[in-house]
Amino acid sequence: MVNRKQRRVLRYVEEGSLLKLKSYLRKHKDLELNFTRGKRHRGLLHIVCSRGDDDILRLLLKHGADPLQTDRNGETPLHLAANRALKYGKRVYEDLVVPLQKHCPEAMEISSKAGVTPRDLLQWMQSEKKQGGLGKESPCAVDPEQQWREKLLGECQDEFFETFGQYDDDFLYDDKYEEDFVGWAERIRREYVGKQRAREQRQAASLGNKRSKGRKETEEDERSRRELMARLEREHAEYLQRAARKEEETRQGRKRRYEERCAATFQSSSSRAPEGLLGYDDIPWPAPRGSPEDMVAVMLHGADRSDVPTFRKVLRRQQALWHPDKFSQRCGGRLVDCDRQKILDTVTALSQELNRLAQSLR
Repeated sequence: MVNRKQRRVLRYVEEGSLLKLKSYLRKHKDLELNFTRGKRHRGLLHIVCSRGDDDILRLLLKHGADPLQTDRNGETPLHLAANRALKYGKRVYEDLVVPLQKHCPEAMEISSKAGVTPRDLLQWMQSEKKQGGLGKESPCAVDPEQQWREKLLGECQDEFFETFGQYDDDFLYDDKYEEDFVGWAERIRREYVGKQRAREQRQAASLGNKRSKGRKETEEDERSRRELMARLEREHAEYLQRAARKEEETRQGRKRRYEERCAATFQSSSSRAPEGLLGYDDIPWPAPRGSPEDMVAVMLHGADRSDVPTFRKVLRRQQALWHPDKFSQRCGGRLVDCDRQKILDTVTALSQELNRLAQSLR
């Protein structure tokens, strides 16, 4: 599952935004870069090599991107770099193939599902050079305009094959702005008021042509306008009240589910996972896809922060529940090996956020 930070990195890589990517990676040094996307299961280095961006390639390698990562066809980024060098010649070879080869020499011997290694591709390139094919520069024999058209066609084909089907991915939908209920209600209210104001302006323009009909008709129109505005204000206030109640019900439901899952997980030896083991999704996280701040907001919802002694008591209960050592004693023997480190890291981050909040009360 690709998280929000990884989607940000993916966007910078696809846009070719080197400075933004460098600044973002400097702020998030521990960000996992070896994820895949799309139906072809390609990683960040695959995207960079298919587009020929050598600066971003070196930056990703510096921050821990894995050059041995394979896509659906079993091809590493070096396969794509060698293919691009085979097509465009020595310049691409020096920009893409050489950095990857120096960073990870063993990638030269990785075979794809078709049984082809990057070394095989580079040997084909050398053989074609010797035969006068690839990289042979003969400006007198080749039409520069024709060369440009062929290169442009190749770029269009590369772009098509790289982007085909990418909008079918689920996580691209998640990258959209998630509008909450109150925001949605406010937007609907603004649109409704805007339409009413436009209607009033049209009515006012038409009233200018009907002033000769007398003051009585004008007063009636003014009264109707005031009644309309009063009704709109009432409806808007009622709408905001309903939105607030809905938001409160949602928050209470999240906290109730969190407490029920805590009771089922920590007070019982049973679990939804086979043989009583706990995976990452079996842990009763307050907000499974949220940050530690979001999780703390759920678990402390309803606690009166103005009543400091009572609030501190609630906070201490949660600190004891998510203390890393106590969590390990309670659930350490039931954690699935493949999710163990991820679970412990999340528990540590959640415990640190609770401790930070406790210190702010002193």
